[in-house]
Amino acid sequence: MPALPDVVTWSIPGFILLILVEVVSYRFHGDDDEMGYEPRDTSTSLAMGLGSIAFDIMWKIPILAIYVLVYELTPLRIELTWWTFPLLLLAQDFFYYWSHRGHHVIRILWASHVVHHSSQRFNLSTALRQTWTGFSSFVFYLPMIALGVHPGVLAFCQSINLVYQFWIHTERVDRLPRPFELLLNTPSHHRVHHASQGSYLDRNFGGILIVWDRLFGSFAPEVERCRYGLTTNIETYNPVRVAFHEYAAIGRDLRAAKGLRARAALLVRRPGWSA
Repeated sequence: MPALPDVVTWSIPGFILLILVEVVSYRFHGDDDEMGYEPRDTSTSLAMGLGSIAFDIMWKIPILAIYVLVYELTPLRIELTWWTFPLLLLAQDFFYYWSHRGHHVIRILWASHVVHHSSQRFNLSTALRQTWTGFSSFVFYLPMIALGVHPGVLAFCQSINLVYQFWIHTERVDRLPRPFELLLNTPSHHRVHHASQGSYLDRNFGGILIVWDRLFGSFAPEVERCRYGLTTNIETYNPVRVAFHEYAAIGRDLRAAKGLRARAALLVRRPGWSA
C-alpha cells in the first residue's frame, strides 16, 4: 500500500484559519437571524475536538487489531489505484451514512454521537465538537475490510469524509446551485441535520453525498429557520459533562427499569423511548 497523507492533521491550520475568517465575518457583517459565536460555546467545541484526538489514539488500538485480523483472514484484496479510489470513497460514504443513521436511532450509539449535536449554535467550530467515544462506529465498516480494503485505505477515506464535512457547518453559506444541492451534502442540508424541530429530526445523514438520504427516505429540505441543539438541551459548557451526559442518563434509566427486556430496549431503541 502506498504511503497516504494524514489528511486531518494537514487540514488543522485550514480549520483554524476558516474559523477566524467566519468570526471576523460576523463582526463586520452580522445577521440577526444567525447565532454566530459565543466564547464559552466555542471553547467547549475546541476542547471536545482536542479530547477527541487524544481518545481516538486509545480507541484505534483495539479497532485496528480487529480490522487487521479481518483483513488477514479474508482472501480478497482491493488495491488502491486511480480508478478504485473513487469507488472506495463512494463505498466509505455509503457505510458512513448507515453508521450515522444508526447513531441517531439506537440510543447506546446516540450516547456517543449526541456530543456533536449538543451546541445550540451552528458555526465552523461546531464541526470540531467530536465524541470522545468514537469506537462505536467501527463495526459499520467491517464489510469494507472483509472485501479486502486495507485498514489504512479505509482510514484515508474516512479522513477525507471528515475534512469535507468541516465546511458545511456554517450559516454563512446559503443554498448552492441546484446540481450541487441535488448531489452533495451542503450547508443547507446539514443545517437541517443539526436542527431540533420535529420535522427536521433524524434527517440528512449523508457525509459527502446527500443522494443516500434521497434514496433511503431520510432527506428533508431546508424550509423553515433551524433551531439548533437537542430536543432537551443540557445547558452546560463542561466538556466532561458534554462527553458523557447521555451515558449517565442511560445508567439512571437502566437502574430504574424493571426486567432484562426493558433494560435491553433502553439500549437499542430510539433515544427518548421509555418502557
